[in-house]
Amino acid sequence: MRNVSGLLFAGGLAFLLLVLASQLPYGHTAMTLGGAILAHAPGEVHTANIVAAVLLAYRGIDTLGELSILFTAAAGVGLILGHSSLRSNNVQQSEQAESGFITTRAVDLLMPLLIVVGFYIIFYGHVTPGGGFQGGVILAIAFFLPALVRPGNPIDHGLITLLEGLAGGGFILVGLWALWYDKPFLQPIFDSFLGTGPLGSLWSAGTLPLLYLAVGLKVGAELAGLLVTVVDVPDLSNENSDSNAVNKK
Repeated sequence: MRNVSGLLFAGGLAFLLLVLASQLPYGHTAMTLGGAILAHAPGEVHTANIVAAVLLAYRGIDTLGELSILFTAAAGVGLILGHSSLRSNNVQQSEQAESGFITTRAVDLLMPLLIVVGFYIIFYGHVTPGGGFQGGVILAIAFFLPALVRPGNPIDHGLITLLEGLAGGGFILVGLWALWYDKPFLQPIFDSFLGTGPLGSLWSAGTLPLLYLAVGLKVGAELAGLLVTVVDVPDLSNENSDSNAVNKK
């Protein structure tokens, strides 16, 4: 019965997709908004990367919503896995041995490189492919790897929370700064001290690089904290098996 239901669902979905595809005017642009953005974004937002213009200039509030969803997900995982009954104590963490000499030294050499690459992708996200989300993931990996190879020296969750809060607050403040200049919320400002340089340069998009910096720091802090929280959770299956063995004895 379950297989029949699955076949009926797959057949109905395929029929729906075929009907929608048959109604598309092939050879013609289905949407005109994309063409308008491609034509006007370089002059209005002064970004060589049109994707950055869409994410922060034309739909910045949607990006703010995505950051809120990421924060909610990270907070939920932290509340579930970070409970005292599910975490190992400090003595057990301190007794965990470090990784091998080659692994720890490789991470020590790789961490500064990842930080530089992460900030480069964030700052030049409006010029080249990249941006705050991609650079934030690289920053999270850069700060997570040392905690992974040295379990006895975890990341300070207080520092992560502070950095995450400052980044989120900075994103909102840049958006309010636009209102001061009688512009829409989160609209990049070009009348400030940042100005507009030549298209393709670092300071060619006004306050948009500041928005990307806030996004990158917030994503990096939340993801790093999430990864560390997941790694710190003890293996409950082994603990349950040991307790069952003791009870049988």
